[in-house]
Amino acid sequence: MSEAKPRRQRPASLVRLRRRARKAALQALYQWQVGGGNVGDIIAQFEAEPPPGHWDQDYFRELVREVTARVGELDGLLDPLVSRPLKDVDPVELATLRIAAYELAHRPEIPYRVVINEAVDLAKTFGAEQGYRFVNGIVDKLAQQLRPVEIQAARTGDHGRR
Repeated sequence: MSEAKPRRQRPASLVRLRRRARKAALQALYQWQVGGGNVGDIIAQFEAEPPPGHWDQDYFRELVREVTARVGELDGLLDPLVSRPLKDVDPVELATLRIAAYELAHRPEIPYRVVINEAVDLAKTFGAEQGYRFVNGIVDKLAQQLRPVEIQAARTGDHGRR
């Protein structure tokens, strides 16, 4: 019998499915931000022509619906951390920041480091050449505000392993 691990590890397949859902959600949110339109229609369009491979459709739907429904709240969290008006932020980076803000604020089971890494990966894949640095800085600051206990525990744990 093996010892139970203190942290539950997520299967690699779930990680891939969620990553693909985030990518699709970023594209859907970009479309919503730039062109407007009905969120339900945008979701239906992505589901009718899904991205290649398997993906977590439920998580995709959640991200798109919740980010658009809570955009005022999420922008309120981001605005004080960004040195320019949010309307001047690149739309890809803004959609990435909104996804990360939603996950940090409303999905506490997703570790803050995962949220930061996923946001940086989205920005590297879809954003401007150095946009990932901007995203990393903002999401890191937001994590410090929204998840201070988790961050402190991670830091304490890191020091204990050295």
